[in-house]
Amino acid sequence: MEPLLLVASFSQAEEPVCWRRGDPENPQLSKDGDIILGGIFSFHSNWKDKEDTYTNKPLPLECIGFNFREFQIAQVMRFAIEEINNSTDLLPGISLGYKMYDTCGSIARSVKVALALANGNETVSVPSVAPCIGPAQVQAIMGETSSSPCMAIATVIGPFHIPLISHFATCACLSDKTKYPSFLRTIPSDYYQSRALAQLVKHFGWTWVGAIRTNDDYGNNGMAIFTETAQQLGICLEYSVSFFRTDPPNKIQNIIEIIKLSTSKVIVLSHHNLTGYQWVGSESWIFDSQTAEMDKHHILDGAIGLSIPKAHVSGVREFILDVKPLNFSGNGMFTEFWEALFNCKFKQLKSSTDNQTECTGNEDLSGLQHSFTDMSLMPIFNNIYKGVYAVAHALHSILGCNETCNRKVQLDPFTILQRIRKIHFRTKEGDEVYFNENGDPPAKYDIINWQPTENGVVDFVTVGLYDASLPADKQLSLKNKSLVWAQNSKQVPVSVCSEKCPPGTRKVLQKGKPVCCYDCIRCAEGEISNISDSFTCVRCQPEFWSNERRDACVKKEAEFLSHEEIMGALLTAASLFGTCMTAVVAFIFFRYRKTPIVRANNSELSFLLLFSLILCFLCSLTFIGRPSEWSCMLRHTAFGITFVLCISCVLGKTMVVLMAFRASLPGSNVMKWFGPTQQRLSVLAFTLIQVVICILWLTISPPFPFRNFKEIKDKIILECALGSTVGFWAVLGYIGLLASFCFILAFLARKLPDSFNEAKFITFSMLIFCAVWITFIPAYVSSPGKFSVAVEIFAILASSFGLLICIFIPKCYIILLRPEKNTKKNMMGRGTQ
Repeated sequence: MEPLLLVASFSQAEEPVCWRRGDPENPQLSKDGDIILGGIFSFHSNWKDKEDTYTNKPLPLECIGFNFREFQIAQVMRFAIEEINNSTDLLPGISLGYKMYDTCGSIARSVKVALALANGNETVSVPSVAPCIGPAQVQAIMGETSSSPCMAIATVIGPFHIPLISHFATCACLSDKTKYPSFLRTIPSDYYQSRALAQLVKHFGWTWVGAIRTNDDYGNNGMAIFTETAQQLGICLEYSVSFFRTDPPNKIQNIIEIIKLSTSKVIVLSHHNLTGYQWVGSESWIFDSQTAEMDKHHILDGAIGLSIPKAHVSGVREFILDVKPLNFSGNGMFTEFWEALFNCKFKQLKSSTDNQTECTGNEDLSGLQHSFTDMSLMPIFNNIYKGVYAVAHALHSILGCNETCNRKVQLDPFTILQRIRKIHFRTKEGDEVYFNENGDPPAKYDIINWQPTENGVVDFVTVGLYDASLPADKQLSLKNKSLVWAQNSKQVPVSVCSEKCPPGTRKVLQKGKPVCCYDCIRCAEGEISNISDSFTCVRCQPEFWSNERRDACVKKEAEFLSHEEIMGALLTAASLFGTCMTAVVAFIFFRYRKTPIVRANNSELSFLLLFSLILCFLCSLTFIGRPSEWSCMLRHTAFGITFVLCISCVLGKTMVVLMAFRASLPGSNVMKWFGPTQQRLSVLAFTLIQVVICILWLTISPPFPFRNFKEIKDKIILECALGSTVGFWAVLGYIGLLASFCFILAFLARKLPDSFNEAKFITFSMLIFCAVWITFIPAYVSSPGKFSVAVEIFAILASSFGLLICIFIPKCYIILLRPEKNTKKNMMGRGTQ
C-alpha cells in the first residue's frame, strides 16, 4: 500500500500548498450534496496478482470478479439517501450526497480509500503559519461488509472521530471502544451470535462437535467466544480448524480428512461441506441463496443456524430493479455492472474479435434470474438503510431542523459521532434503531432451517428466535415446526462422544480425553443418582437403601423375629407345646400327689420346678415380635429370673437327695438343717440374688429397642440393645454358676442306689443344660439379626425341655405305665428289682 500523507510545500510564488501524496483516488459512485456520506464496498471480490520489479512505480490494482451483492448494498445506500432527500420531515432543505469506493476485497485498499474519504484529493492553499490540516470530506462512512477491513479502517479514522457504520461486520472485537472509538454497526455483535450458537447446539443435546472457521478476525474471534461458551455449557470440540479463501487445495483436503476421521456429527460455522453431517451456521451464509445455489449435491440440506431477523424495506426492490446504465452515462462502474449482469458488451467498448452480444442498456431486469435480482438479503439491506437514517437523524438533531435547518452550524465528525450514539428512532417499517455503549444494536436472530422442496430449491424456514435482551432461560425460543435434519431426516441427529449416563450411574472421565468423553459406572450398593449424567452417587440415609436400578432410595425392610414367619411360628409352637407339656406333667403330679414317687424328694420343690419351667417356656415368647421398650426390658430379666428359679429348684432337689442319704447314716441329723423350710429359703435366696442383679441392670442401663443399620446392609434389624453388657453377662454368669454347682452335686450323687436315685436324671439334665448354654455363646455372637434372637429362644427351649424330660418324664412313665413300682417299698430300695 502506498503511504497516504498530506505534504506541505512551496510553489514558485512561495504560496504554501497541501496536497495528497500518491495517485488520487476517485470514487466509483458519487453524487454532490450539501453533506457528503462515504461508502466503502467491495464491488469486486479479487484482483490480479502482479510481480513488482521495484524499478518502476507499481500500477494500480486491476480488480476482477464483479460482486453483485456488494453492488446491491450500494444501491440500497443510494436509495436511502434519495428517500431522505425527497423527505420534508427529515433534513428539510438539506441534500445528502455520497462518495462510494471499491476496495476489491483488499484491506490495504480499504485503508487507502478511507483516507481518501477523510482527506479528499484537492490541493489546498494554506497560510504559511497554519498546519496542513482541513475539515473531513465526509461526515460519516458506511461500510465495510467484513470485520477485518473494518478493523483496519476504524483504526485509521478513529483518531479523527469520523463515524464508521458497518452493516455486516460482526466481530466482537469491534465493540472495544478503546481501539475503535468511532465504530458503530447495525448488525449484532458476534459475541451474542457465538453464544446463541452454543445455546442452540446445547438445546439439541449435541455435546461433541467439530468447528470450521475462516482464518480471519471474524472467524477467529467468533470461534473463541463460541468455544468459551461451549465449555461453560458442557460442549466439547473434537476439532477446530481454519481456512482462508486463498489456501491451497491440499490444505482444504487435509481439513476434509480431519472431518472424515472424526466421530462428531455436528459441525459449527463452515463454508466447506461433507455429506452426512449436520451443519450449524452463522449469519454469514445460513440465509444466503447464493450458497444454496452452489450446493448442487444438497450437502447442506437440513442445516440450522442464526440469521438476521427478516425485514422489509418498501421501495428497495423497485429501486434496485430500475437501475439503467443509460441513466449513468459515462460511469464505468454501471457500465461494467451491466455487462457482467447480461454477459454482453456495449458497442463503443466492443472489439472486432469479441464474440459477446451487444448491450443496448434497455435489457429487462424484471424477468432475470440472477443474484442481483434476488432480494433474500433484505435483512442486510435493512441494516445499511438504518445506518444511513441513523446519520440523517443525528444531522437533523445537530442542525436543529424543524421546517428548515440551520445551515450556519459548523459540522464536525466528533459531534456527529456523539449524536449518533444517542439517537433512538423507528424506521418507516417500525424497526427500532439505537446503539448501546459499545456502538452495537440489540441482538436478535431468527433461527433458520434449510428445508429442501420438491423442485430441489431450498426453503429457508424460520423455526425459532433468539433474543439476547430476555432472561437467560427465555432467550432461545423454538417454534413448534417440524425440523428437517441432515439427509432429510426427521430425527434429531445424535452427536456425543459418550451416551448420556442414565440414572443409577455416575460419570468417570476417560483419561486424556475431553470432559464429554466418559464411562458410565453403576452406583455402589446403598448409593443412587436420580439424574442423567451425574458425576457423583449420593449415599442413602441410614434407614434407606438403593433399589435395583440405583436411581432411588427405598425404605429398608425392618427385620425382626415375627410370629407370622415360619421360624417365629415354629418357635412359638414349640414354646406353647412345652408349656402345655409342662402343664400336663403338673396335672399328673397333682393327680398322683399322694403316691410315693411324687411325695419322695419334696413334692413342693417338684411343683415349684414345674411352675418355673412353665415360666421358662412362656418367657421365650417375649423374644418374638417387634421389640419395644417394655418387651426389651422384660425378655432378658424374665428369662434370667425364671431360669434362676428353675435351677434353684433343681439345686434344692439335688441337695435333698444328698442330705437324705447322708441322714440315713447312723447318728446323722443333717436333715434337720435342710428341711422344707430351708429348702424354700434357699430357692428364695438364690432367686433374690438374680432379682437384685436385674434391678441394678434395669436401673443403671436397661435394654432398649435399637435399629441396627450395619449388620445387614439392605435391612434394618430391630433388636434389643443390651444397654449394659455387664448386666447381661452377670445374669448369664449367675445362671451358669448355679447350673455348674448343681451339675457338680448331681455328679457326686450319681452312684447312689438306683431305685431312689434321682441324681442321675438331674446330672443328665444339667449336662444338657450346660452343653446348650456353652454352645449358645458362640452361636449367639456369630448369628446376624433375628437369628441371634432365634438362637437365644432355642437355647431357652432346649434347656427347658432337657430339664422337663430328664427329671419328670421317667416319673410320669412309672406313674402311668408302671404303677407297680410306685410304692414306698420300691422307693426305699427294698422292692423287687
